[in-house]
Amino acid sequence: MKSTSRATIFATALLLGALPVAAATASHVFDLSSMLSGTYEGTTPGNEMRLTIRSITTDPSHLYDLFLTAIGKYQGQNVRQQGLIRLEQQGDGVYFGYIPHFDPTVSSMSPEAARFTDDEANAACGSVLKAKGDGFAGETAGSSCMRAIRGALGKWTLEIEPGTIRIRNVKSGETLRFKRASK
Repeated sequence: MKSTSRATIFATALLLGALPVAAATASHVFDLSSMLSGTYEGTTPGNEMRLTIRSITTDPSHLYDLFLTAIGKYQGQNVRQQGLIRLEQQGDGVYFGYIPHFDPTVSSMSPEAARFTDDEANAACGSVLKAKGDGFAGETAGSSCMRAIRGALGKWTLEIEPGTIRIRNVKSGETLRFKRASK
């Protein structure tokens, strides 16, 4: 009887100890949004880009929209891209959608931040990210992001962990890594 009580106490303690962890990850969309928000610097050779990802309010049904601005140089070429990241719960994963803004004057502060031309909307791409380790990971479908992100030919994987983002071309192995510079 004594061992049953100890086992019950031990199991109860484990369950109670796990509650804060379960509560922290109850909303993968919130977790991913929090992980992504901030400023990131490119860390791989030839990657002199800076990513700024900010939360923006578009409408009450999209609470986790983020605005992405990528500026700098990649392999000596100037880069300036911006667009909306839309995060939505999809089953046990998170849909990560990216809609580009081809007009370089649109920013996170612009009234047009959540309005898109037909060309921009048709260039949108996305992936479902699943919880993996301390973060999230997923893969694009073929060349679906080629128009949205200049030069994004083929399938790409996206891995997001606290403080880091890694984007990798599945076929070539080309990898872009970013480290958070500020929140």
